[in-house]
Amino acid sequence: MATSAFQNKLNDLERRLQAENESHRRDRTPRNFGLHIESPRRQRPTGFGPTISRPGSAPPHTRTRQRFEWATSPQTTKPLDSVDIEQKYHEIMKQAGILHFNGQKIKSKIVDLEPMIELGQGTCGHVVKMKHKGTGHLLAVKQMRRSGNKEENKRIIMDLDVVIKSHDCSYIVQCVGYFITESEVWICMELMSTCLDKLLKVLQAPIPEKIIGKMAVAIVKALHYLKEEHGVIHRDIKPSNILLDENGVVKLCDFGISGRLVDSKAKTRSAGCAAYMAPERIEPPDPTRPDYDIRADVWSLGITLVELATGQFPYTNCRTDFEVLTKVLEEDPPLLPSGSGFSSEFQSFVKECLAKDYRKRPKYRKLLDHPFIKKYETADVNVAEWFAAVQSKNTSIASASTHQHR
Repeated sequence: MATSAFQNKLNDLERRLQAENESHRRDRTPRNFGLHIESPRRQRPTGFGPTISRPGSAPPHTRTRQRFEWATSPQTTKPLDSVDIEQKYHEIMKQAGILHFNGQKIKSKIVDLEPMIELGQGTCGHVVKMKHKGTGHLLAVKQMRRSGNKEENKRIIMDLDVVIKSHDCSYIVQCVGYFITESEVWICMELMSTCLDKLLKVLQAPIPEKIIGKMAVAIVKALHYLKEEHGVIHRDIKPSNILLDENGVVKLCDFGISGRLVDSKAKTRSAGCAAYMAPERIEPPDPTRPDYDIRADVWSLGITLVELATGQFPYTNCRTDFEVLTKVLEEDPPLLPSGSGFSSEFQSFVKECLAKDYRKRPKYRKLLDHPFIKKYETADVNVAEWFAAVQSKNTSIASASTHQHR
């Protein structure tokens, strides 16, 4: 590959990332509709501890995401266009303003939610911890701004569409309802205790293999469910999109840049997070057909597992996305370090996830049959007990007992 051609490809991807980031900056800021949140960006998120700089983390990316019955239209396999977006808005409007708590439907308004503190940023909105005044239930509310930006509106629809349809999957964060106004969409979700990115920052140490094993089982099953049941690829797998609660339950979240699969291929090119991006997404083998499939998410899962197991992002000494992308393409894929006590099953699983040639990388059915997944699918591992011990040793993680819906 000529150096100039290689450089041009990376420059093109970097421009796309910057364009998406600028779009998010313009359109992410929501209106408060009379609700006052005192300087939420300056407050410390309850349960997540202070903002800590973690050595060896991925370079800062400038783009910082209850069961109920939902009447859905037949699944479409084509990418959403402007007509689809408006039609889906009309469909979901029918159940807007209804919250589902413990099997009960409660008609609510935005003013019935009391903002408490900001929890974090998603792909097209920010998430605020709120309390439903009538019941006292605590929620994680993702606030997204409707705009004239077609791509932003498409992300909002994808986020809503996936979480609503996934009410029967225990490995995906549950939606309890939503609100839609002329300028905003609020998705009300179950409140989890933390995300794995913030957990790593508090720990300042690796997560034990047995805990990662249980986490891997949950994430692979969530991704397999999305593909098989809804024809969806996540496209943004990373520690900040994997959530944990005090009961040791692990769930996947943030579907704002998820994509529909057409003939098992993703046809659109939303960038996602560069640090976890698969080689074939950076440099498509056939530039005239830059399609990719679920194995791109398998790569992102592999990078995530290495980060969790070692406590640091595997591509070290990178200050920018551009430097990470260059290393992904030019260097051998990361592996779990030998002599560090990792089981052969874990090392094999990561090696298969991080096969640089996507054709040699397994899909979910094969991953579910891997000895590492089989082992931890049945292993007696108390994730809740481990997390409770982490909380007791790290006072910066507040008790998550109030985070559960009772």
